[in-house]
Amino acid sequence: MPYIMKNPVIIPLAAALLSACTAAPQPAEPCDSRATAETRALYANMFRSAERGVMFGHQDDALYGHSWSYERGRSDVRECCGDYPAVFGWEIGCLELGAERSLDGVPFDEMVHLLCEASDRGAVNTVSWHVSNPQTGGSSWDCRTTAAVASILPGGEHHALYCAWLDRLAGFFASLRRAGGEPAPVLFRPFHEHTSTGFWWGEAQCTPDEFRRLWRFTVEYLRYEKGIHNLLYVYSPDLFRDAEHYMERYPGDEWVDVLGMDAYHRPGEWDFIEGCRRMLSDLQRLGREHRKPVAFTETGLEGVADAEWWTGTLLPAIADFGLSYVLVWRNAHDRPSHFFGPWRGHASEEDFRRFASNSRQPILFEGDLKDMYE
Repeated sequence: MPYIMKNPVIIPLAAALLSACTAAPQPAEPCDSRATAETRALYANMFRSAERGVMFGHQDDALYGHSWSYERGRSDVRECCGDYPAVFGWEIGCLELGAERSLDGVPFDEMVHLLCEASDRGAVNTVSWHVSNPQTGGSSWDCRTTAAVASILPGGEHHALYCAWLDRLAGFFASLRRAGGEPAPVLFRPFHEHTSTGFWWGEAQCTPDEFRRLWRFTVEYLRYEKGIHNLLYVYSPDLFRDAEHYMERYPGDEWVDVLGMDAYHRPGEWDFIEGCRRMLSDLQRLGREHRKPVAFTETGLEGVADAEWWTGTLLPAIADFGLSYVLVWRNAHDRPSHFFGPWRGHASEEDFRRFASNSRQPILFEGDLKDMYE
């Protein structure tokens, strides 16, 4: 210490090192340099909330649940644990066709109202898009062709059609307004599960370069051509072998905000806990390297046949990876066995409450959030 005190060169060096060690890291910025103030705040707060716990999400939670539909204020999650999910999932498939209802039969007007209402309460919204096959006219699951992606890229046969679809999406996103009039931020998750072969944009249906070009064009068109600046873009493949496989079709940091993954528990097909922890470990490392928040963007066990699935399977699978959120899929009101979340009276209801209040890996609900938009 006396030597440092007397040495004029080391004094500023020591001060600089001390400053570097104690200064808070600069928050990462959204990939859209013109993102709205609320969207930028949401992005920064996704990092901060992950330090407190994992936000719990549920698809279509505000729209319907097990045995009910379109009852304002209802929520299967809330009826089980006393609070709304922190993250609400929404699906806009068929919007591109000019339909008034989504592929799940949800009126888009109702969706807009409830999404904005959730945003006003401080919850986070994420939107998926099961987009129709532009080449065949079939659904997202129509994989009869390997040229659909190429056909909508600039110069492709169906490029103009795709631009018209994006125009409709832009109109939808522009219509999302919070109570103060500002655009409601949304985590937009296009072309998900591309490491599987279940969709026309999957890895067997297009080349890595075609996928990257499709992603970049989509973001570029919405951002620059349509002026949509309330979106954070989420990259979410399905199961992946390793970090190299995960990044094989990655379009670049300037086109992606959140690194996610989808993985469903299908007993007998794979070891869910071990497999998730392997992939989430890779995801956590990639998030740190690319300065992106990470999320488990879709998961669940259809029918939740295990009464202790929440604490016995999901919790050990996601603990300690610094996830921003985990989202389970929907509880269909018209298909009694098609549900992934909790509901009042189900055998796993009590276990879900234990999951919600556990101390090993804190789980955050809407009431636990600080203002995500400030």
